[in-house]
Amino acid sequence: MSVAKITEITSSSSKSFDDAVENGISRANKTLKNIQSAWVADHQVKVRDGAISDYIVRMKITFILDD
Repeated sequence: MSVAKITEITSSSSKSFDDAVENGISRANKTLKNIQSAWVADHQVKVRDGAISDYIVRMKITFILDD
């Protein structure tokens, strides 16, 4: 029987939402083992001088706990 845990992270990128998601998963993978899925719960942008400067995502990462 597997037991899963969910943790929430925030990640950003100056390029795109997709890149922010990839950055978040890549960084989470350095610390968390057995990542199974990610749910993007929220999108946000930062605006500087009338243009988007950062794309920000809040994700819920699901990973399986070791036995």
